[in-house]
Amino acid sequence: MDSATVEKIIKEIGNIAPAHEGEHVGRVVAVGDGVVAIDGLSKAVMSEVLLFEEGKGKKLKGTMSAGGEAQGELFGLILNLEEDGVRATILGDTARVSEGMTVKSTGRILSVPASAEMLGRVVNALGEHIDGKGPFKKTTLMPIERQAAGVIDRKSVTVPLATGTKAIDAMIPIGRGQRELIIGDRGTGKTTVAIDAIINQKYEPEATRPICIYVAIGQKESKTARIAQQLREQGAMDYTIIVDAPASAPAALQYLAPFSGVAIGEYFMDKGRDVLIIYDDLSKQATAYRQLSLLLRRPPGREAYPGDVFYLHSRLLERACRLSEEKGGGSITALPIIETQEGDVSGYIPTNVISITDGQMFLVTDLFNKGIKPAIDVGISVSRVGSAAQTKAMKSVAGGIKLELAQFRELEAFMQFASDLDKATADRIESGRRMVEVLKQKNGAPIPLERQVAALYAAGHAFFLDVPVNKVTEVEGQLMEFLDGQYSKTLAAIKKTGQLSEDAKKELNKAMEEFRLAHAELFSVGK
Repeated sequence: MDSATVEKIIKEIGNIAPAHEGEHVGRVVAVGDGVVAIDGLSKAVMSEVLLFEEGKGKKLKGTMSAGGEAQGELFGLILNLEEDGVRATILGDTARVSEGMTVKSTGRILSVPASAEMLGRVVNALGEHIDGKGPFKKTTLMPIERQAAGVIDRKSVTVPLATGTKAIDAMIPIGRGQRELIIGDRGTGKTTVAIDAIINQKYEPEATRPICIYVAIGQKESKTARIAQQLREQGAMDYTIIVDAPASAPAALQYLAPFSGVAIGEYFMDKGRDVLIIYDDLSKQATAYRQLSLLLRRPPGREAYPGDVFYLHSRLLERACRLSEEKGGGSITALPIIETQEGDVSGYIPTNVISITDGQMFLVTDLFNKGIKPAIDVGISVSRVGSAAQTKAMKSVAGGIKLELAQFRELEAFMQFASDLDKATADRIESGRRMVEVLKQKNGAPIPLERQVAALYAAGHAFFLDVPVNKVTEVEGQLMEFLDGQYSKTLAAIKKTGQLSEDAKKELNKAMEEFRLAHAELFSVGK
């Protein structure tokens, strides 16, 4: 080959631009079950977003599509950094990824859009609308992973968050910034308790009303649609966002959904707002994370969960807190839900989450089957914040209820073996039975705090003792109607001040006496 030819070849080679000049790219070497192994990407970082290049002319638009649209961009998320490449999970349709496909680094950590426009909307685990009401106009990107606020930036939990459920607000009070676990077997009313807490926020003044976020993880889409409809009917959807990662969604999206929910919550918390977030449920998130980890070849531990499954939930729930005034004074209150098997609270995931949270509400099948709803076992349910997160009015009427119910349960079990009981024991059992009836509530009917205080005050002053047990709920309803009509000022004063003053007690005593005289036929026991 002569020198002229060699020079010509060298010149032509010099004119060829290197492929993807200035871009950080890799190549898919293996794909299966939603996970890809990628060769290259030597500068990759954990939780970085990748773009799969399916064809020519596709550019990154800045939105992270889950692949819901047929021709939308397809993204992945780096979860493993290895010696010879990286492993990532596909955030969307896995059928669109094949071996040999080019993968481009975006240089961005996974974030979700957040804005006040999301109120009343249903979004997926990547913050994209899935309710057919159109895209969001102006959003702020919030990182999926963010370090929780430090101790110095936090404030003690002292402001109550009323759930509208008498048994909870009286005995297991929740404060703004708390993390209270709802735990129980399948079908014991866990979701009902959480949804009632969202509905109850409509009784709060608009200025202080918490923004509510319901994260559905691995649920049936029909169930989530039913919950959305219930919230709309109750007027609660106006201040609620639903983040939906249904059972049909890839494991990656079920794993990411709670982090997306709390990232959206942090957007509002940073603006000084209070947020209530429901994770329904974290058992399914742990299962999705286990599936992902096994596919990523991470070493399995107890029950095949990866070793960092505790960290999965702790770093999520630690982001719920109440910020100091210097940081804006916002808060995130978390109500995670965990499903147990046959009431076994000693399982791996239940014990993990119990140790992370500030208390738990334990719902049991036996009480549910007896018709005691909500089926909360007050014996092993606890709030580690305690009465610090109760109004003075509720504190004054709720003091002895937990002890009375615990003694009643013990005596009820003992009564099965005793033929005759002394009067004091019999009275305590009768009083306990009526207290159980007072604490019962219908699904989707949270009770405002002032009405709860009035009902518990009446129960604590033996008002229902002469009412047949099966009529207690009916009489309580009639008493509340009477108070709403004749003593509405007293209820309004309790609501406004949060206290049960001596004057309010006198008015309630007077109201109970008037009601008793007007409805003497209802108080027939022992007559």
